[in-house]
Amino acid sequence: MDVTLHLAQDPEADALLGRSPLAALVGMLLDQQVPMEWAFKGPATIARRMGAEDLDAHEIAVQDPDAFAELLSEKPAVHRYPGPMAKRVQQLCQYLVDHYDGSAELVWKGVDDGRVLLKRLQDLPGFGSQKAQIFLALLGKQLGVTPTGWREAAGAYGEPKSFRSVADITGPESLAKVRAHKQEMKAAAKAAKAAK
Repeated sequence: MDVTLHLAQDPEADALLGRSPLAALVGMLLDQQVPMEWAFKGPATIARRMGAEDLDAHEIAVQDPDAFAELLSEKPAVHRYPGPMAKRVQQLCQYLVDHYDGSAELVWKGVDDGRVLLKRLQDLPGFGSQKAQIFLALLGKQLGVTPTGWREAAGAYGEPKSFRSVADITGPESLAKVRAHKQEMKAAAKAAKAAK
């Protein structure tokens, strides 16, 4: 995996996301309740604070939980909720160690069915149905992982140029389109709630 992503809108962080399957997974895990760029800068920040050029699932899984939470809490914090997210990152890494020998890429490498890959992603700690579909769409649209039926398994996120999620962000212009879509969805949800 060696592509150019534009999710963090930061060259160093985006370079790591493009070459490191684990960084991409951790960025997706962190992508909740914070701006997307903040979430996807997280893997590079964690690696730098650990004195490494990349993330290592084995190394993260065995960190002392309090020390790892402190590492994510240092200013600027990796996430709005650094303690709980540190725990989730460690749970994800432990799962990868237990099921994929610590290699995030093995979650999708050699999988030839989109539904099977979606199930593997949904099995990851911290990955619900929507997050798994978004990451599957990112794999298919930008990382060249295109098992049979991946678009269908990714649902609406798999649609070409749908601008619904990080899977469609390739630069500032597409980021603005995704933001606009999310604002429309929030407004519609708010209006529906008010109508009840």
